[in-house]
Amino acid sequence: MEARLVGPGPYRATRLWNETIELFRGGMPLRKHRCHFKSYERCFTASEAVDWLHRLLRHNQNFSPEVTRAQTVQLLKKFLKNHVIEDIKGRWGKEDFEDNNHLYRFPPFSPLKPYPKRPPFRKEIIKFPNWDDIEKDTFQECIPMKPITLNSEMWFKRHSIAIGEVPTCRLVHRRQLTEADIEEIWKSMTLSHLQKILGLDSLEDVLDTKSVNPKHIIQNVYHINKQGVVILEDKASKRSHLFLLFLFQMLC
Repeated sequence: MEARLVGPGPYRATRLWNETIELFRGGMPLRKHRCHFKSYERCFTASEAVDWLHRLLRHNQNFSPEVTRAQTVQLLKKFLKNHVIEDIKGRWGKEDFEDNNHLYRFPPFSPLKPYPKRPPFRKEIIKFPNWDDIEKDTFQECIPMKPITLNSEMWFKRHSIAIGEVPTCRLVHRRQLTEADIEEIWKSMTLSHLQKILGLDSLEDVLDTKSVNPKHIIQNVYHINKQGVVILEDKASKRSHLFLLFLFQMLC
């Protein structure tokens, strides 16, 4: 199956996810394996999956040649959790995938994510009332009106509300946000969103928040080309920011 370029646009993360799964299911070699004196047809080992998918990602134009084997294992963990693959006993749903000789297979149904559906467009004709057909006394018959007699006190109260004294408006001067403030906002919002997605009380066990550089977050958000690939500032020491961004989008 030939790889397609997934350009920018709506639902890019979903389209990239489905494209990777289709290539993986359509190209991953399946053969017979033996485990504990039993034979299993049309399956593959974890290491074989890592080898094949790592080669695919490095040569795919939607990703980067700098994709590491460890990042490929992380993606296969997401595949196992989302039932893209399952072990030979049909178990899935956990991220316990390791680079070893454990046997896995593809489920019989399609694991592709559906695209969000927009509500169908309903063309309704708005009917305006014909004022010529409405009698003059209709509103008075439907809405009971109680005559109001204004005395001097009530007139003064309404007059005060309408044109009374208005408090003087005060101009509030807001502090100008510095570059450090903007970076701290990006960092705190990203970590808060990641913690909410993972359902954890704290990120201390899975991530050293002090080592998170907010400049990398801003770089991955604003500096992308027309194909959605991150433009790196220092090409000599570039890393696979695109793949990390893709994994973060998969969490979303």
